[in-house]
Amino acid sequence: MSDRSDRTDHRDGAGRPGRHVFEYALLRVVPRVERGECVNAGVLVYCRHAAFVGAGTHLDASRLLALDPHVDLAGVRAALRAVEGVCAGGEAAGQAAHDDAGRRFRWLIAPRSTIVQPGPVHTGLTADPAAEVRRLLDLLVR
Repeated sequence: MSDRSDRTDHRDGAGRPGRHVFEYALLRVVPRVERGECVNAGVLVYCRHAAFVGAGTHLDASRLLALDPHVDLAGVRAALRAVEGVCAGGEAAGQAAHDDAGRRFRWLIAPRSTIVQPGPVHTGLTADPAAEVRRLLDLLVR
């Protein structure tokens, strides 16, 4: 009799791909910190089992401009692209290029006082971390 933890295909009892713990955090744009208002503009997803870290972003410029008509949209877009680059790894990740997925995720979710800020970390189960990026982006951002 084999122990289920020895399985390499990680399938559940019904033969479906197994689900694994993942963590996620929203990326919020806070144009005026003193007002505390924000617009969700992205999501970060990390799954240790899959060595996956990914980001999806979507900036609703009209909502953001309603909070602050003078917000630097180009700067916000550049910050969101930088987050995507860190998740992608390689040269786009800059100094984090050689860090593993978990380290890049932890760096991205560290509290910041900049205009683009990570929200609290939440957890879930998934068989496909990349699909979670798309699902959470549609559910929580768009």
